[in-house]
Amino acid sequence: MDGDSRVSRGGAATSIGHNSEKQTREEKVASLYHSKKDRVFVRGFQGEYNVKQELDRLRSVPRVRKAKEIGFVDGPQAFSRHYVEPKDGITQTFHMHLEEYAPGASSQKHGHVNEAAFYILDGKGYEIHDGIRYDWEAGDIAIVHNNCVHQHFNASKDKPARALVIKTKPMYLFLNMLFQKTVKDRPVDVTPECEGFEAREEEIDFNHPKGGY
Repeated sequence: MDGDSRVSRGGAATSIGHNSEKQTREEKVASLYHSKKDRVFVRGFQGEYNVKQELDRLRSVPRVRKAKEIGFVDGPQAFSRHYVEPKDGITQTFHMHLEEYAPGASSQKHGHVNEAAFYILDGKGYEIHDGIRYDWEAGDIAIVHNNCVHQHFNASKDKPARALVIKTKPMYLFLNMLFQKTVKDRPVDVTPECEGFEAREEEIDFNHPKGGY
């Protein structure tokens, strides 16, 4: 990992609380984003029948979300930066987040009704969808189809991988398609490959040559 300039150590903007040696595994799992008891899947709004207040509010909110203002959560293997979710009051029908996988990392294993698209920004890895493996690398799009039990893996033992995820989970839940199931929790153990790894808080262009094409 030391040979990869993209891997930073220390100084993460967000405290990864479950890395504390004082916590039990159950406490670490409880601190994960996916374990939150107060997540907002569909935001509510109220007002007059013409919902003018809501329209005025939507037109007044910022249209650009700054990465530097949004820290990563979770770890020590899989980290997430949640750019837009319904609770932010900007969108209602989709959820977009950045996933950072430490060397040798895996995500939680889970299933849901909604589809999801993973645009691979850098690294190499693979999916396991309903027991079938699908390999990916930077520039690829990995599609999670409806009602698929899946898990994501970084295939490299010394380099991180990163994916931008776009999904319409809020819309599906709004339509009462409520199936969501965690089969295996997001890992909270520190492996030899990911030890000391911190998510790359700064947004640096790893995908394209300097100066353009």
